Amino acid sequence: MGQKINPHGFRLGITTDHRSRWYADKLYSNYIGEDVKIRRMLTKGLERAGISSVEIERTRDRVRVDIFTARPGIVIGRNGAEAERVRSDLEKLTGKQVQLNILEVKNPETDAQLVAQGVAEQLASRVQFRRAMRKAQQSAMRSGARGIRIQCSGRLGGAEMSRSEFYREGQVPLHTLRADIDYGFHEAKTTFGRIGVKVWIYKGDVSGTHAERAAQKAARNATGGRSRPGRPGRGERPARGDRPERGGRRRTEGAPELTRAEGAPAEVAPAESAPEPTPAEVGATAPAPAETSGQEG
Repeated sequence: MGQKINPHGFRLGITTDHRSRWYADKLYSNYIGEDVKIRRMLTKGLERAGISSVEIERTRDRVRVDIFTARPGIVIGRNGAEAERVRSDLEKLTGKQVQLNILEVKNPETDAQLVAQGVAEQLASRVQFRRAMRKAQQSAMRSGARGIRIQCSGRLGGAEMSRSEFYREGQVPLHTLRADIDYGFHEAKTTFGRIGVKVWIYKGDVSGTHAERAAQKAARNATGGRSRPGRPGRGERPARGDRPERGGRRRTEGAPELTRAEGAPAEVAPAESAPEPTPAEVGATAPAPAETSGQEG
């Protein structure tokens, strides 16, 4: 089951959300065709930008396109020229006003689509597929992934017969719905045919549905940061000079008194209350020197 279904569609509403958000009755097929054309135009026109995903949201007279990319500088261009060109092309395609948002992917090593694109690019440049897969696995695990699986299918190494090989590291629970698993697919165009690259990356379990987590995130942003209720913020903490000494009173009051028999030094009275010993007392309390014989035992 985990190998026969797309993890994004399998977990819709639980850990993932729809890539296109709009509603239509009679124009449903037209909007579907436009979404396919928009994504195809962006992926083919900006191949070197490292586009992870394209999210589309429609209203009655406006289309909002969010581009998640690992290299936003390529999409924006010099002085925003490339972004303006892309926006004008999208307006010609849709016939509506387009709002273009370019968002950066903070950790591209743990993004499944970007990892698949990187492996496919290496296969197209004649890199050994085992080396490319192992390198992508190591970089993803170092970046904080809980598990990763990479599968390549096709004429691997230029062989005459196609086959599939995969490598897995860590845990990838494909049947667990609460597991946050990112999935990506890309094709490598080689001289001896196309090689498909599939990547599954497990990032940990999540609690609650996607709508509940979005509501919690909005509530945290409304309260102004991550400060928990009942705890003072960073600006409300007292200065370091006004803080009490840490553990001084606890250690002196709560620590048990040790006697001299236990090997701990006894408490010394203050110097003012201790009487000074007389020369006679000093001579009386001083131990006598031990007698030594000429021969050692």
